Amino acid sequence: MNSKNIRILEKQVSEKFLPFVRKPSRYIGGEVNQTKKDLTSCEVTVALCFPDIYEIAMSHTGLTILYHILNQIPDVAAERLFCPWSDAEELLRKEQIPLFTLESKAAAADMDIIGISISNELCYSNVLNILDLAGVPLRSADRTDDHPLIIAGGQMSNSCEPIADFIDMFVLGDGEEAAVDIVNLVRNQKHTGATRKEILLTAAKTMPHVYVPALYTQSYDNDKNSSITPLDSSIPTQFKNATVKDFDMAPLPDKPIVPFAPAVHERVSIEIMRGCPGRCRFCQASFCKRPIRFRSVDRIVEMAIKNYEATGFDTVSLLSLSSADYPHLEELVEKLQQYFTPKQVGISLPSLKVKEQLQLLPKMVSSVRKAGLTIAVEAAGEKLRRAINKPIADEDLFAGIEAAYRVGFEKVKLYFMVGFPGETEQDIANIVDLAYSIARLKRKVDKKTANINVAISWLVPKPHTPLGYVGQKSRDYFQNAKKIIIDRKYELKAAFLRFNFHGIEQSALESAIARGDRRLGNVIESAWKAGARFDLWTECFNPQLWQDAFKAHNMELDTAAQKSFNLTDTQPWQHLGGPAIKHLQSHYNDAMEIIEQN
Repeated sequence: MNSKNIRILEKQVSEKFLPFVRKPSRYIGGEVNQTKKDLTSCEVTVALCFPDIYEIAMSHTGLTILYHILNQIPDVAAERLFCPWSDAEELLRKEQIPLFTLESKAAAADMDIIGISISNELCYSNVLNILDLAGVPLRSADRTDDHPLIIAGGQMSNSCEPIADFIDMFVLGDGEEAAVDIVNLVRNQKHTGATRKEILLTAAKTMPHVYVPALYTQSYDNDKNSSITPLDSSIPTQFKNATVKDFDMAPLPDKPIVPFAPAVHERVSIEIMRGCPGRCRFCQASFCKRPIRFRSVDRIVEMAIKNYEATGFDTVSLLSLSSADYPHLEELVEKLQQYFTPKQVGISLPSLKVKEQLQLLPKMVSSVRKAGLTIAVEAAGEKLRRAINKPIADEDLFAGIEAAYRVGFEKVKLYFMVGFPGETEQDIANIVDLAYSIARLKRKVDKKTANINVAISWLVPKPHTPLGYVGQKSRDYFQNAKKIIIDRKYELKAAFLRFNFHGIEQSALESAIARGDRRLGNVIESAWKAGARFDLWTECFNPQLWQDAFKAHNMELDTAAQKSFNLTDTQPWQHLGGPAIKHLQSHYNDAMEIIEQN
């Protein structure tokens, strides 16, 4: 890669852009605790990108951690780059202003690396829009040494073939150490005058957690079987997730940025454990994020205090896939209380389970936020819960929630999923009955019925999970399920139950893309060209654009969404980290055995 001058667009942004956008706070930078270096004195410059708007991106913990890590390196600068909203996109295109970083207003295309964290398939159209607005060719095959390396990480790296043609390099697994290794490699290679192709080849040869799609061709036996072939015999065909072994001492920011525009989560966020002891058979993260690792109580408390003192946020959120499985939870909350309760700072415990751990809540509750309790029940019946490997007993569920009511919780939010194999209409109706019982349970405490918010999502079979073999249910199935739930609510006259249904069209698209192969890249590009943006946002999502894009390439969205795999099929993501195939097959067989029981 050649060294190049970085265009600073401060004047254009100040005069032609910021005065005319609806929310300039999304684009101005300069917040408390931001890091801004002299880009001309840095050997490697990185634009860290999250493909959504500022308010969402500033709540992404992974981006915050990478920002901190890279800016700790003396000759490396990391700046932020987010997806502009529609008004800002229109203005950038009209005024021909390239997409810029927040800190220096540097043209993103002039940075050495654009690093994108991708957490959901419905962000793919935004990824293409960011590249186009930056002035970077969409496809890696069209880029030259004058363009930045486009590197993607996050959960979607483990199933990245649909977007493979647009990304130079995927990083699988944990990013803390991998990001440093990649930046060091780029710096060293720049010193030797290496081309981008040489840098990518070196990364592919030396880093088992790095996947460079351009170095492989993907071939297809039919709509299910696919395989990759390396263009160079010295590079691997099977990849491993990067793993931070000493998770306790893994870097954490001590001074997170305080956003100007209100972020969706304005709080001190500390990841207390990585991975999940339970393996819900629909959950990609629980199967890919291994092994399970914990931070020590003292380390968590130390960093929570530093973060609070640097930001003034009034809530400390303890993050993990299952916070209740943290082995020292009671001790941790007690120590946090000692410092934060006098300061009226609350402790947030997301991802609670409902067994013995939830029943510990009364002992820990004096400073735990009590506005609402959130529990992912997933299925109303115990048999179906066993099949999906979430074996919650109703007895434990009721005991845990009653304990929460007794210590002051007023509201409960329940998460359910519809579309599991073996599910019946009665299972669906029982979602309402279970929520009804939980609401009425509060009458044992204060003779009042609780308000229950119930979120209903539709099963999206995910790669690297046992249920990734099954096809998604049809749209008609989900529409009927929605009707069953609403009708049952009216039968029970349960006005205190509020149901929120995820978009069926969005779930179908997510399923169609999630388990797809590289041929979907053409579909994604066509949808983006037709105007697809912010597909995770209900008000922006246009399903017809995607239906048309699939048809333009002789595919059907519903066929892709409802596709099932045989256990012997070679899946398009099989080479991309994740658990052993035999392990997934064993889980799948166990699930089917439970479902088939009378």
